[in-house]
Amino acid sequence: MNSPPETPSSAERPAISDAELLTAHIDGDPHAFSEIVKRHRDRMWAVALRTLGDPDEAADAVQDAFVSAYRKAGSFRGEAAVTTWLHRIVVNACLDRMRRKSIRPVADDELIEAAERETPMPDQTVEREVSMEVSAALKLLPPDQRAALVLVDMMGYSVEDAAQVLGVPSGTVKSRCARGRAKLAPILSHLRNRSNLSRVSSGKGAELRDG
Repeated sequence: MNSPPETPSSAERPAISDAELLTAHIDGDPHAFSEIVKRHRDRMWAVALRTLGDPDEAADAVQDAFVSAYRKAGSFRGEAAVTTWLHRIVVNACLDRMRRKSIRPVADDELIEAAERETPMPDQTVEREVSMEVSAALKLLPPDQRAALVLVDMMGYSVEDAAQVLGVPSGTVKSRCARGRAKLAPILSHLRNRSNLSRVSSGKGAELRDG
């Protein structure tokens, strides 16, 4: 008597990709989009927090972005990775908020606590001071320059990946970063003696992958 075929365990089954999840969502799967949110919300939160510098505004921007992505999923054409598409929606939500209103100053302790949930710092005292000063300086930049610097210098994306997220040519990202760094240099020059900062902040390497 033949034994029934073995059903692969969840660990053995290939993980479903972001693109497949998005297709399932479009086709009516009630759980697919929740899985996309679960996979990417932490990264999206980090981008929003560093762009806006305010945990409340960042949370609202991420929520707005995911609601927009949920509703506009049918417009996704697969020309870029789902992660790139999501990043673009989040960054646009942040830029909209920055342009519509002045972001309220956030209490130092609140910003530090929120930032550390994403990136714990080895030297808490020095790094906290640096983080606060960098965040304050970033708020002096125009929104487009701030977004480019957050993606490239703080989140560690390549210029090419940042260009995909922002929907602009790579040369534009390079130009915005260069102008932003030039504006920040005199403001943050005193930090060079306390931390080897060749960029705005030491961001971990990041890649945009689909699934």
